[in-house]
Amino acid sequence: MNVNWVTQAGAIELAFGALSGWVMTVMVERPDLLRRAGVKAMARVRQAHLDYIIMGVILIALGLAAPGLPRVWQVLLVVGAWVNPTLFVPLAFNPDTQRALPYRAVTVASFVCMSAGTVAAAVYLLV
Repeated sequence: MNVNWVTQAGAIELAFGALSGWVMTVMVERPDLLRRAGVKAMARVRQAHLDYIIMGVILIALGLAAPGLPRVWQVLLVVGAWVNPTLFVPLAFNPDTQRALPYRAVTVASFVCMSAGTVAAAVYLLV
Protein backbone atom coordinates (compact mmCIF):
# COMPACT_ATOMS: atom_id res chain seq x y z
CA MET A 1 0.00 0.00 0.00
CA ASN A 2 1.37 3.41 -0.98
CA VAL A 3 0.34 5.83 1.77
CA ASN A 4 1.62 9.39 2.03
CA TRP A 5 4.20 9.82 4.82
CA VAL A 6 2.09 12.61 6.39
CA THR A 7 -0.75 10.11 6.80
CA GLN A 8 1.67 7.60 8.29
CA ALA A 9 3.02 10.21 10.74
CA GLY A 10 -0.58 11.00 11.69
CA ALA A 11 -1.42 7.35 12.28
CA ILE A 12 1.60 7.00 14.56
CA GLU A 13 0.65 10.17 16.42
CA LEU A 14 -2.95 9.03 16.79
CA ALA A 15 -1.75 5.70 18.20
CA PHE A 16 0.60 7.54 20.57
CA GLY A 17 -2.29 9.72 21.72
CA ALA A 18 -4.47 6.67 22.26
CA LEU A 19 -1.73 4.98 24.28
CA SER A 20 -1.34 8.12 26.37
CA GLY A 21 -4.87 7.37 27.53
CA TRP A 22 -3.24 4.96 29.97
CA VAL A 23 -1.59 7.93 31.62
CA MET A 24 -5.04 9.52 31.83
CA THR A 25 -6.29 6.40 33.59
CA VAL A 26 -3.46 6.66 36.11
CA MET A 27 -4.27 10.35 36.54
CA VAL A 28 -7.85 9.48 37.50
CA GLU A 29 -7.26 6.26 39.42
CA ARG A 30 -3.90 6.94 41.07
CA PRO A 31 -2.97 10.63 40.81
CA ASP A 32 -0.48 10.11 43.62
CA LEU A 33 1.70 8.07 41.23
CA LEU A 34 1.92 10.95 38.79
CA ARG A 35 2.61 13.41 41.60
CA ARG A 36 5.46 11.19 42.81
CA ALA A 37 6.78 11.16 39.24
CA GLY A 38 6.92 14.96 39.42
CA VAL A 39 3.69 15.97 37.67
CA LYS A 40 2.45 19.24 39.13
CA ALA A 41 -0.18 20.29 36.57
CA MET A 42 -2.48 17.36 35.77
CA ALA A 43 -4.49 19.40 33.27
CA ARG A 44 -1.41 19.62 31.04
CA VAL A 45 -1.32 15.82 30.86
CA ARG A 46 -4.91 15.85 29.60
CA GLN A 47 -4.10 18.61 27.10
CA ALA A 48 -1.17 16.65 25.68
CA HIS A 49 -3.27 13.47 25.41
CA LEU A 50 -6.08 15.22 23.54
CA ASP A 51 -3.75 17.27 21.35
CA TYR A 52 -1.78 14.21 20.20
CA ILE A 53 -5.06 12.64 19.11
CA ILE A 54 -6.34 15.80 17.41
CA MET A 55 -3.07 16.49 15.62
CA GLY A 56 -2.83 12.87 14.51
CA VAL A 57 -6.29 13.08 12.95
CA ILE A 58 -5.35 16.36 11.24
CA LEU A 59 -2.26 14.75 9.70
CA ILE A 60 -4.23 11.71 8.55
CA ALA A 61 -6.89 13.92 6.97
CA LEU A 62 -4.46 16.25 5.21
CA GLY A 63 -2.18 13.41 4.14
CA LEU A 64 -5.15 11.70 2.48
CA ALA A 65 -6.73 14.87 1.07
CA ALA A 66 -3.53 16.48 -0.20
CA PRO A 67 -0.92 13.77 -0.86
CA GLY A 68 0.70 15.98 -3.50
CA LEU A 69 1.19 18.94 -1.18
CA PRO A 70 4.74 20.24 -1.71
CA ARG A 71 7.27 18.67 0.68
CA VAL A 72 8.10 21.87 2.56
CA TRP A 73 4.48 22.24 3.68
CA GLN A 74 4.27 18.55 4.58
CA VAL A 75 7.35 18.89 6.78
CA LEU A 76 5.97 22.00 8.49
CA LEU A 77 2.68 20.20 9.16
CA VAL A 78 4.31 17.15 10.67
CA VAL A 79 6.75 19.16 12.78
CA GLY A 80 3.99 21.42 14.10
CA ALA A 81 1.61 18.54 14.73
CA TRP A 82 4.18 16.66 16.81
CA VAL A 83 5.78 19.59 18.63
CA ASN A 84 2.54 21.37 19.62
CA PRO A 85 1.20 18.61 21.91
CA THR A 86 4.68 17.81 23.19
CA LEU A 87 4.93 21.38 24.49
CA PHE A 88 2.37 20.48 27.18
CA VAL A 89 4.64 17.80 28.65
CA PRO A 90 7.25 20.08 30.29
CA LEU A 91 4.41 22.26 31.59
CA ALA A 92 2.98 19.24 33.40
CA PHE A 93 6.18 18.99 35.42
CA ASN A 94 6.97 22.69 35.76
CA PRO A 95 4.28 25.24 34.86
CA ASP A 96 6.86 28.04 35.02
CA THR A 97 8.60 26.59 31.96
CA GLN A 98 6.28 28.67 29.77
CA ARG A 99 8.12 31.80 30.91
CA ALA A 100 11.51 30.58 29.65
CA LEU A 101 12.67 32.19 26.42
CA PRO A 102 13.74 28.91 24.73
CA TYR A 103 10.34 27.37 25.49
CA ARG A 104 8.57 30.42 24.10
CA ALA A 105 10.74 30.38 20.97
CA VAL A 106 9.98 26.72 20.29
CA THR A 107 6.28 27.39 20.91
CA VAL A 108 6.19 30.26 18.39
CA ALA A 109 8.15 28.22 15.83
CA SER A 110 5.78 25.27 16.26
CA PHE A 111 2.70 27.45 15.90
CA VAL A 112 4.20 29.04 12.77
CA CYS A 113 4.85 25.57 11.32
CA MET A 114 1.30 24.40 11.98
CA SER A 115 -0.30 27.65 10.80
CA ALA A 116 1.76 27.83 7.60
CA GLY A 117 1.26 24.15 6.86
CA THR A 118 -2.50 24.16 7.33
CA VAL A 119 -2.97 27.36 5.34
CA ALA A 120 -0.79 25.98 2.55
CA ALA A 121 -2.83 22.76 2.54
CA ALA A 122 -6.08 24.74 2.35
CA VAL A 123 -4.77 26.83 -0.57
CA TYR A 124 -3.50 23.68 -2.30
CA LEU A 125 -6.91 22.04 -1.96
CA LEU A 126 -8.76 25.14 -3.17
CA VAL A 127 -6.65 25.81 -6.26
